[in-house]
Amino acid sequence: MGLRVVGAGFPRTGTTSLKAALERLLGEPCYHMREVIGRPGDAVVWRDAYAGAVPDWDKFLAGYAAAVDWPASSFWRELSAAFPDALVLLSRRDSAERWYRSMDQTVLGAARADSADGRSPILGTPEQARAAAEMMRAMFGRAFDDPDDRDNVIAAYERHLVEVRATVPEHRLLEWQPGDGWQPLCDALGLPIPDEPFPHKNTTAEMRAQRDGIGGH
Repeated sequence: MGLRVVGAGFPRTGTTSLKAALERLLGEPCYHMREVIGRPGDAVVWRDAYAGAVPDWDKFLAGYAAAVDWPASSFWRELSAAFPDALVLLSRRDSAERWYRSMDQTVLGAARADSADGRSPILGTPEQARAAAEMMRAMFGRAFDDPDDRDNVIAAYERHLVEVRATVPEHRLLEWQPGDGWQPLCDALGLPIPDEPFPHKNTTAEMRAQRDGIGGH
């Protein structure tokens, strides 16, 4: 069937919560950066995609009903074209400043640490580890001119929101932020609202604890 939801949001916009929610709603897995951690061979595919060798999306994402978070959301244009019936889900925070603070304390901070000590964010074979490091560099390079410059990062985030809104037809686009919960997702997908709380996962504190080896993955 292919993807029913194509995520177009940057990290730290509730994407881990969305992964859990979409899996609950759609009954199938949702692709997320966490998938790359569990499937280190995927890093090779993503690295090559950033270099222009786009995979067969149907084959590569077979078995997934949705994809959110980087690296998949870096390819929102390609994925929305490959799956023309999919909902394009633009997750965002209520302010660019709040998003940046969360991003700086987690994703950007972790990337700086990995770069400084030469670590790969993903374990696997030596080739997979190299591919993961190259994927990460390409991922940040596509998003930001200078990931160490606060104003540049915020401008890139705001520019991205404008670009998605201007590109995706209104009938395919859903903007969502973490406080919105189930209702907009269920309305857009034509599904009933589950009789359970919306999942709220991977807060800044939780992500930093995991990074420090205190929490699980």
